[in-house]
Amino acid sequence: MNKSVKEISAGGVVYRNFEGRQQIQLIQDRYGKITLPKGKMETGETVKETALREIREETGITGRIIKPLDVIRYQYHLPRVGLVHKEVHYYLVEAEGGTLKPQVEEIRGVEWLEVPDAAYRQRKNGYANNDSILHKALWELGYDEKGMKRNDGNH
Repeated sequence: MNKSVKEISAGGVVYRNFEGRQQIQLIQDRYGKITLPKGKMETGETVKETALREIREETGITGRIIKPLDVIRYQYHLPRVGLVHKEVHYYLVEAEGGTLKPQVEEIRGVEWLEVPDAAYRQRKNGYANNDSILHKALWELGYDEKGMKRNDGNH
């Protein structure tokens, strides 16, 4: 039986301005890997609504979407379902409120990190397909891929 289904998820790179510095939110998933908040779209939701809901549910933080970053597509196989075509939409999201509180059923932890620390942690212990997402977010915020402030006149 060759079945396939499409699954859409959404999430984001959340940042905030804290005491004059920008910080990036990273989560540690149940496997101990560094990742970004994301989750499956629910019936009746837009992709953007999904991203903001998942961020709020997983991390306790409310935010607003600044701009789309990228869409990652991959496939995996599920017993009794078949081939799953996964599409994950990522956005750059500015934190607006809430209190940092991990959804312990889903993740191990969540924290705010200085930009260079976030870039380093992603490189060392993150999923490879999130590298480009974080790089695009950092670039939009005026940083290079290592989290160093760029001096190119754009920011």
